[in-house]
Parts: sequence; C-alpha cells; structure tokens
Amino acid sequence: MNEGLKVPTMAEFIAQGKQPEVLFWVGCAGSFDDRAKKITKAFVKLLNKANVEFAVLGTEESCTGDPAKRAGNEFLFQMQAVTNIEVLNAYEIKKIVTACPHCFNTIKNEYPGLGGNYEVMHHTQFLKALLEEGRLSIEGGQFKGKRITFHDPCYLGRANNVYEAPRNLIQKLEAELVEMKNCRQNGLCCGAGGAQMFKESEKGHKDVNIERTEQALDTKPQIIAAGCPFCNTMMTDGVKAKEKESDISVMDIAELIASAQDL
Repeated sequence: MNEGLKVPTMAEFIAQGKQPEVLFWVGCAGSFDDRAKKITKAFVKLLNKANVEFAVLGTEESCTGDPAKRAGNEFLFQMQAVTNIEVLNAYEIKKIVTACPHCFNTIKNEYPGLGGNYEVMHHTQFLKALLEEGRLSIEGGQFKGKRITFHDPCYLGRANNVYEAPRNLIQKLEAELVEMKNCRQNGLCCGAGGAQMFKESEKGHKDVNIERTEQALDTKPQIIAAGCPFCNTMMTDGVKAKEKESDISVMDIAELIASAQDL
C-alpha cells in the first residue's frame, strides 16, 4: 500500500504511547484480493482526507473466522476468533471500522460471546458519521445525475438492519438512486455468503449472482454500487457474463466517494 498513503499500525501507535481514534479492520479480501485492495485504498484516502487517526493491525490481523463458521467448522472459527480477540484486547481496542460486512457481523455479533466487546461500524456508517460531523464533504462530481442501484449485502442489511447509510451516501453524490425489485429487507444474496465464495457452484439452472445481476440490469443503471468485497466480485462476474462491463461499472461506496473527491 504505497502511493503516499498513511497507514500506521497499532504497534507504531503503542510505541508512541498513543491510541488511535479507530482501528481499521482490513479483512482477508481487502488485504489479498487485487480488486478489493482498491476499496481498501479508497477508504484509506478518505480517512486521511478527514484527518482520522486510525491504525491497522497489519501482520497481526488474521481471518475473523467467518468462512469457517458459516461452512460449519465451529472449532476452527473459535480458534481464529480467540487469537484475534487476544490481540485486540491486548491493544485495548474500543472502536473498529471495516469495509467487509462479514467481518463487521462476526466481530460485532459473534466475538462478544468469546470475550471480545467492541463498537463496530461498517465503513458506510463511519463515512456517514464523518459527513455529519463536518470532517468530510462530498461533491457529486462525475456522479451527479448518474443512475446508481445499490445491492444490499446480506450481513449488512438483513443481518444487521443497516440500509440507510449506504443509500444516504449515494444520494449525497447527487446521483439518481434506483432500487432493484429485491432490496432492503427483501434483498437477494449475491451468492458468495456462507463460504460459497470459495467453492464451485452446485448443479442448477442459474447461478444466484446471475439472477441478482439481472435484477440490477433491470433498473438500467450506469453503476451498480456495493458495500462488500464479495458482493463486488459476484456482481462484477455477473456483469461480465452479461457482456455489459463496457457499459456498467461495479463500485464500492468508498470508491464512489473517493472518485468524486478526485482522491
């Protein structure tokens, strides 16, 4: 992560005897997947612009255990979770922000039972808060008047009832928000949840991500907005399968805002 981005680690903060305002939990996708790394960089640029004192765990961060748990390996999940909780508690972390709804849901709802209690925010909630506090501003820029549809990630929407923060940010871009047939409480999974991302699809008539992409295309969007790296991959694959990648882009909310700022 070069490009002149400031990404301090918790170890560096502690060495200076300081605590960051928030810990940015990057997640496996945001760390290793080439597409998701762009989401990570866009969010870091926004944190830097808003002068947020944040830190990452760096090499001390490991998988939250979400894929293991959803695939049925509770033992592996608890091993991974307890390892992370020991690190977080040793650093006395209070507040965590992440761009991955899977990490968000797991740390927020599964970690307290294992001794990890933190205030956890999805990056769309955090960006909305920065706007409301006047620490960040949004100009519509190139997205003014663009038709944007938002795909609700399962672990953000139905699992945690976060529907308005991402939509609020899209509207702040002065874009035209168009809703899919299945949205909010009736949202449709992209097909990657429950560790399905990491296995071949089973026999059937149609892949879930194709069905979801068709719903998105029905809104005649210029951009499909996502708030999850896994959803981003699945919707991008769907757009490619429909041979629409030259007309429609799939972008994370953080990327939309960073692009509007020319960051």
